[in-house]
Amino acid sequence: MRSLALKISRYLSIDSEKGVTAIEYGLIASLIAVAIIIAVTLVGTNLAAIFNYIAGKLVPPG
Repeated sequence: MRSLALKISRYLSIDSEKGVTAIEYGLIASLIAVAIIIAVTLVGTNLAAIFNYIAGKLVPPG
C-alpha cells in the first residue's frame, strides 16, 4: 500500500510538468482564438462598410 501512495505522490509532484504544459497550451490556444475573433470582426465591419458604399453608388436600371 505504501508503494502505491509513493507512486501517486511522485505522479502528482512538482517535478511532473504534464499539467503545466497542458495549461500553457490552453492559454496559447485561447490567445490565438481571441486574435482570430478580433481580426474577423474588424474585417467584417470594414467589408460591410465597403459593400454599403458600393451599393450607394449603384444606379438601378430603368
